[in-house]
Order: sequence, then C-alpha cells, then structure tokens
Amino acid sequence: MSGAPLKLAVIAGEVSGDLLGGDLVAALKRQYDGPVELIGVGGEALEAQGLRSLFDYSELSIMGFIQVIKRLPKLLARIRQTADAIIAAKPDILLIIDSPDFTHRVAKRVRKALPDLPIVNYVCPSVWAWKEYRAQKMLAYVDHVLAVLPFEPEAMQRLGGPATTYVGHRLTVDADLLETRRQRALRDIKAGSDLKTVLLLPGSRGSEIRQLLPVFERATEELSRRNDNVRYLLPTVPKQEALVRSLLESWSAKPEVLVGQRAKWQAFALADAAMAASGTVILELGLAGVPVVSTYKTEWLAKFVMSRIKVWTAALPNLIADYAVLPELINDVLRPGLLARYMERLSTDTPEQAAMLAGYDLVWQRMQTEEPPGDKAAAIVLEVLSNKKAGHF
Repeated sequence: MSGAPLKLAVIAGEVSGDLLGGDLVAALKRQYDGPVELIGVGGEALEAQGLRSLFDYSELSIMGFIQVIKRLPKLLARIRQTADAIIAAKPDILLIIDSPDFTHRVAKRVRKALPDLPIVNYVCPSVWAWKEYRAQKMLAYVDHVLAVLPFEPEAMQRLGGPATTYVGHRLTVDADLLETRRQRALRDIKAGSDLKTVLLLPGSRGSEIRQLLPVFERATEELSRRNDNVRYLLPTVPKQEALVRSLLESWSAKPEVLVGQRAKWQAFALADAAMAASGTVILELGLAGVPVVSTYKTEWLAKFVMSRIKVWTAALPNLIADYAVLPELINDVLRPGLLARYMERLSTDTPEQAAMLAGYDLVWQRMQTEEPPGDKAAAIVLEVLSNKKAGHF
C-alpha cells in the first residue's frame, strides 16, 4: 500500500493509551509508503508523531462513578467536539485506544455519520469482566479489536464480539522493564542481604491513595513490630507527591518517597515484595518478578455493582495464567495484619514466594509475540483499511 497520504483519526484518553498510539503510528510510518496525517486526541507520544490534540487529554483521566457524574456535562461536550471534528476531517480510518467510556461514544457518533469508515479499537474493553453484552454491541461500530492480553481473542469470540487479534503488550518490550528483569536476575545471583525492601504502591489517583495509605500504614507498623530488618519504598507520580508526603507525616515506619518513572523501576529492581493497588502496576510487578499482594478499596457507590462483575479475579497475572498466581485483598478482606504476614512470606525464600515466581514465568511466556506490539498493531490497521476498501466487510 503506497502513494496518497494516509489520514488517521486517533483518540487516546490516558497516558498508557497515548504511548500505545505513539508506538503504532511510528510503526505505521515505517510500513506505509506515504505520509501519515493525524487528527484527534492524545498526549505527548502522539504529539511527537505529529498530532495536534483537539484538547488536553488529561481531562479524560477520571475514574469512579462519582467523578464521572460530576464531570459528565464536560465529557459529553468533548465527545461531541471530537466526533464532529473527525466527521468533518473524513479520515481514512479511525483508531480508538482504551478509555471506552469516551472513545466508544465518539466511535458510535462517527460510524453513524460515516458508515463506511473503518474503525479499529486498540485495547479490548473488559467485556470479559462485566457487561458482557457490550461485546456484541461493538459489532455495530468496531471492525477489529487489537488485544493486549492473550486470553482476550477467545473471550471476544465466545461473547460474539468483533474480530480480535492479540498483538502483544507494550510492557514485554519496554526497555525499563527489561532492564529491571536483568538487574533482578543479577541481584538473585548475589543474594545474601538480611535487609528486606517492601514497596508500597497505593495507586496514581488521589482517591486510591487516600483509601489505601491508611491500611498500608497499619500494615507497615505490624510488619516492623514483627521484624527489625525491613525498609519501605513508596514510588509515586509527580502530581501526587505532595498528597503522599502529607499523608505520611504521622507514620512511625516512614517509607522513602521516590518520584517519577525512573525511580519506580529502580525501586522494582530492589524490591523483595510489594503491596500495591489493583491495576496495571500488578502486571508490571509480575513481569518484573516482584512478589505482590493486590489491594483495593472501592468507592461506596461501586460496592452496589460488585455482584455484576463476572470475572473471577481482577489481577491480570491471574487471568493470563488462568490460576491464582497472587492474592487479592479487597474491601473488608483488606486487613493490615494479613497484609503484613503476606509480606513476610513473600519477601523470603518460602514455598509461597517460589510458587508466585513460577506463575510469573508462565505469564511471561504466554505474553510473548514474534514481533513488537506496535508493529503488529500497525500491520493490522493497514489490513483492516485494505479490506474495507476492497469491500470485504
């Protein structure tokens, strides 16, 4: 495929989606024999590839029912603005990346106005976890799904959703993660220190941090009372540093606060075990080889819909391995004393630690692909475009 410029509409609503989009567009420019023009919404990674975002995409980084309700009017306005801009631009293809509450609503509006426009969804929505009916509804406005988890193509097929291909996860080729794995392997060879390093990862959103840090405080107090050789590291993002430090002021077992991505990966390389907020960081820790307990406290309103969740676990390593590689402590089960005792067992040479590390090895194997995720994703985008033009849909 070559010749005319390729006009790509792209929408990414989170940092992770922006990075995926940046990788895909970079690969697309290598594979497509012609200029690639961008329109849509994104952040630094997509802007580096030439996108001029319609607005600051950080507006879309919200979580939880209460936050969404508070900002609903602005979100609805942004949905209309984005869809109208894409419809006016008449692109060759639309790529929506994650953030389904926003991106899918835009896609529906665009498909209604431009029914022949091919639409690709990068990052499969968690239809396998809840609201399974969404899979079939996607057939009306999504032509192909690019999955980043290996079990998702089978799940989408079972649920009657669009064609889905596992393209690989960005973490498996991430330079920082690969370097962390190398450092941890060398550290294991040189093992012998009695000092144990426990990571505290309460999340990147203010609501998560406020919910989890009080539990982590009591867990570290218990752990330090029972052991005199433990230090604590707390990696956080710059925008939450002030909040984290203010909440740590009264702690007796005060952790060292580390800020930024580089510091986070350095902490991962040093860690013996971690207590962390449920989310992508659990997969990061698993791929890096850090034993972890996944923790979470939901908003009071979210507790009313917990019964609608169909998936048996929220921890991605568990889903990928298809068994309980790591424990999850959620809401009333999240008890500081239990968390402290998990840290004791997972930070030393125990059967529990060995079993978790063996599970991590299986997860790593199942996530491997023959080519980088961005390259595979770009190739499928071009294939979808070609099939749409040939009338194969």
